[in-house]
Amino acid sequence: MHARYDATAMNPNPETLLRRVNMTRWVATGSLLGLIFLGLAWELWLAPLRPGGSWWVIKVLPLCIPLAGLLKNRMYTYRWVSLLIWLYFTEAAVRSWSDRWPSSGLAMLEGLLCISLFAACTLHVRWRFQAVHLTQETAAETA
Repeated sequence: MHARYDATAMNPNPETLLRRVNMTRWVATGSLLGLIFLGLAWELWLAPLRPGGSWWVIKVLPLCIPLAGLLKNRMYTYRWVSLLIWLYFTEAAVRSWSDRWPSSGLAMLEGLLCISLFAACTLHVRWRFQAVHLTQETAAETA
């Protein structure tokens, strides 16, 4: 009666998990780079608060710190970036609601990049732990 519900399909093999981990690594890095470039372009050229650029461009500096950790694939960096990013999401939500076009559109783009970065970081941590657990499990079975 329940033959089509196979429990083994819920536990992918280690190669599938490693592909997923690699994909989330590149999505997280790309989203972070997108946020950095968007922040610079937004506050210097596209829609600065004052003509000629504003000091709000320094909001990009904290985003540069985790870039090295993401490129080196450090698990701790993925964890704390998933918490830090909510500050930028809050800014995006406030500015998309209160600013005029084009700043509100840029804020919406920032919000999408924040959600993308958060999802990539959380999935990266989850799938990476699953891959390690599955690899240890298969090593124990073969030993």
